Amino acid sequence: MRLSAVDNLKVILVAWVIGGHALLGYSAIGGWPYDEVNEVTFHPGVETVLAAVIGPSGLFFMGTFYFMAGIFTPGSIERKGRQRFIAERLVRLGTPWVVSALVVWPTFVWLAYNGAGRDVTWWQAFTGREPFLDSGSLWFVGVLLIFSVGIALAPPIRQRTITTRTVLGMTALVAGTTFLTRLVFPARSGQVGDLHLWWWPQCLGMLLLGAIGGRKLAERVPDEIYRMTRNVVIGTIALLPVAAALLGVLDLAKNAEPFLGGWRWQAVVLALVEGILVVAGSLWLIGLAQRRLTRQGPFVEGLARSAYVAFVVQGPILLALATGLRALPAPAEVKAPLVGAGAIALSFAIGWVVTSRRGASARSS
Repeated sequence: MRLSAVDNLKVILVAWVIGGHALLGYSAIGGWPYDEVNEVTFHPGVETVLAAVIGPSGLFFMGTFYFMAGIFTPGSIERKGRQRFIAERLVRLGTPWVVSALVVWPTFVWLAYNGAGRDVTWWQAFTGREPFLDSGSLWFVGVLLIFSVGIALAPPIRQRTITTRTVLGMTALVAGTTFLTRLVFPARSGQVGDLHLWWWPQCLGMLLLGAIGGRKLAERVPDEIYRMTRNVVIGTIALLPVAAALLGVLDLAKNAEPFLGGWRWQAVVLALVEGILVVAGSLWLIGLAQRRLTRQGPFVEGLARSAYVAFVVQGPILLALATGLRALPAPAEVKAPLVGAGAIALSFAIGWVVTSRRGASARSS
């Protein structure tokens, strides 16, 4: 039985990620492939404001996706058995990743490069960019596939009630392993397959936390945990701009490097902030959805059904829209919202059509 609060939160998160990628394409700090060929970028002041308002979500939203996936993973393995669970994950997660890495993503990157007037062949777009076998935003499903198979093959996870001690322990574990991982794989570094190894402690930690809490956590985050995590998230996000100003981090494109990894106090700070935000933020968001986002009519239900497909198709849509708007004589402050809004609408529309046809086919059979 589906949970309306989780479905509704998933819709919001997917739309937020699509919109965030649109903004990153026009930012100086980058983080989305269109920044390699963009024709305009945000004014530094605007980018600083966006980083202060929206930036913290980038530290933990992907972890929240893994957290929600982890909540339902043990039950799915128990119902289907290990063999069927792994087989279905290979199809549902593995197929989109392979198609994107080998065909879709290099094709749309090639189109974006040529749209920018760069004489690049498709083969160069496929083999010449770093990292090799980049799949765009679908790195997420590739890594989730690896983790899901690992959990299916491991001994069953014992589910228990999430307590304050659990929250603090996972925060410390994620922060510590994140710092240690980034001694070898700095944040934003590339690996073959675009595995985002520097983000694995956060993603795996949240997947395990969701699996430990299980479906009971999806139904209701305890009030004490909800209040604590809400206060921690709000307080941390409020302090970040002040701390950045005191530390002189006013231009992210110029000042970000020391925070990305290595034996630096800045890397320790970023790992700690990420650990706090991803654990507290994930619990708070799902608790907030349980208390505020429980209604679901036919339209919202359709959006929830479409969310996974929307996530899968967002990359090529974002690149196509940004490339199509190159000739528009407008600043990034205009183009980025247009690309973001258009990509959100088109991605969910495609998801709606695909899932509606799949549902009709299943009913007819």
